[in-house]
Amino acid sequence: MNKAIDPIAHFMQDHDEALVQLASLNKAARSLEERGFTHDAYRRILLALEFIEAEVSIHNKSEEEALFPVLERYVEGPTKLMRDDHKELKKEFARLRRAVQKVERNHQSKQAARELSGVAQTIVHLFVNHIHKENYILFPLVQKFLTKDALREVARRMV
Repeated sequence: MNKAIDPIAHFMQDHDEALVQLASLNKAARSLEERGFTHDAYRRILLALEFIEAEVSIHNKSEEEALFPVLERYVEGPTKLMRDDHKELKKEFARLRRAVQKVERNHQSKQAARELSGVAQTIVHLFVNHIHKENYILFPLVQKFLTKDALREVARRMV
């Protein structure tokens, strides 16, 4: 469905794609920790990181600049929580990037692999919870409060 028609469906589709990447990241990071470095696991981690750095930043920016300001005309609490989550996730994404660089510098380091796996697990946990909050709390609120005109405004504002 076109985001101009239904921005919430677009955000939820983004979430579905993110969940696939998070599962891949989690599996690859665990493999790296348990079995040691493999090019396949490392490649999957890099793909997930690339997705996070590109797609997730666009998605979060769209929520913060298009959806949240329109919803905040009606209610502010949930958007503040989501903005806080975005900030925390951004910090964790930076930690993931640093952990990946440590593994890149030393493929054989068990400590670097453990660190990468730990950061990946933290991100997966935080991000899955965040997606759940948006899908089951925030978006139903949006659909309850926002008119079709307001949703069209959100779609126009999207990145």
